[in-house]
Amino acid sequence: MTIDDRTPVLVGVGTAAQRLDDPTEAKEAVGLMADALAAAADDAGSRGLIGRLDQVRVTQGTWGYADPARWVADAVGATQARSYLADVGILQTAVMGDAAAAIASGSADVIAVVGGEAKYRGLRASITGIEAPDTDQTGAEPDDFVTPHGMIISRAEIDTGLVMATHHYAMIENARRFADGHSIDEHRDEVAGLWARFAQVAAANPDAWFRDGLDAAAIATPENGNRMLAWPYTKWHNSQWNVDQAAALIFCSAGTARALGISSDRWVFPWAAAESNHMVPVTERPELHRSPGFAYAGRAVADHVGMAPREASHVDLYSCFPIAVRTQALELGIDLDRDLTVTGGMTWAGGPLNNYVIQAAVKLARVLRADPVSTGLLTSISGMITKQGASVWSAQPPAQTFANIDVTEAVAAVLQPKPYRTGDNETAEVVSYTVIWGRDGPERAVVIGEFADGARTLLVSAVPAVMASAVAGEFCGRHVIAATDGSFTPVD
Repeated sequence: MTIDDRTPVLVGVGTAAQRLDDPTEAKEAVGLMADALAAAADDAGSRGLIGRLDQVRVTQGTWGYADPARWVADAVGATQARSYLADVGILQTAVMGDAAAAIASGSADVIAVVGGEAKYRGLRASITGIEAPDTDQTGAEPDDFVTPHGMIISRAEIDTGLVMATHHYAMIENARRFADGHSIDEHRDEVAGLWARFAQVAAANPDAWFRDGLDAAAIATPENGNRMLAWPYTKWHNSQWNVDQAAALIFCSAGTARALGISSDRWVFPWAAAESNHMVPVTERPELHRSPGFAYAGRAVADHVGMAPREASHVDLYSCFPIAVRTQALELGIDLDRDLTVTGGMTWAGGPLNNYVIQAAVKLARVLRADPVSTGLLTSISGMITKQGASVWSAQPPAQTFANIDVTEAVAAVLQPKPYRTGDNETAEVVSYTVIWGRDGPERAVVIGEFADGARTLLVSAVPAVMASAVAGEFCGRHVIAATDGSFTPVD
């Protein structure tokens, strides 16, 4: 078939990683990103792409660079490229989808999407006491800066100390167990078994950060350094972000790819992307274990490409925590028993904060090139399953033009937040909960309660007997007295 010159195509993918004990010998994050971008150009077989870059897009990390894309662009010789920074809270699906849409519209011909972290370098600097400073970009500003609107975490959640993703995802996980009607033991085994399968994929992935292939028992059992963080999650249920990893993607138009002589066996086509940016804090969601945004995003790409998400040959579901994968599978109609990652996921392959989807896209592109008649589904999350993204890819050209679809308004119409208020010594039903651990043991139980009028509230108890009861048996569905000071007392 004839491929239109304006068809966006991913032509180059690259990664960079290091694991050096001496932080002075390690590159900082922008150095890794530059290496990944150079590797992507080499992967395409055309360093000429560098000189044609219209824009270098970087996703915000834990580092403090003011204009990392300019540093990266200059490092590889793309001084003509505009710099772009996507703040935390912007879906990585959106960063890639908008790049493809810009190429399809003719407003750009070549765009690089790059991200990376050097938190292992920082960890080693902290452990050794050796300084390893990052480049100072004081006074610099990106040409384009994209930032989200609204708060991912509510003020009430912040005031209650629910500021870590682990806390929120543990709450969603417990709500799912209750909705499924599973026992504590059944749920523990199911979740650990899922994560053990991800660990096995990472064990076979040469780019994965952890390749030990831990089994379900090791993941579920809080011992040997695998401490409990927020019940029921141990360390090995969590995304691991102390990694030195970077990845880069180079998109261009089909016409530019042909003009530069880039072999068609390097081409991977984005067929469609969809995103929802409707934000509802975890505490205020009508059903904590559901995500209408994924249902709508999945339906949107399916309608455009004529393929249901479950029909994709290869899948990589965003995997910051087990419940993220389980929720996506539920909403997208994907069987949990099938392969759900091409990398091994964010616990094992590495979860460099706001860059994992770019890392996964590199791996997916390689898988699709090796299986050129297949299709791939790649998803992303921002926040606490707060924003949702899905995209479909193939080494085969699409039968339709690329579509970048925003389903935010449709999701907002069906996902209305619950009201929130404090209690006045009244009864509330437990919607979900977690027990948050410190290094010396459990510190506090946190409950999302719902009053008879439907309003939600957050409650806390540091009573040892209450915390022990909360992890010994199902606490969802029980009733508590919500005191005016934000504490609670179980009543049944």
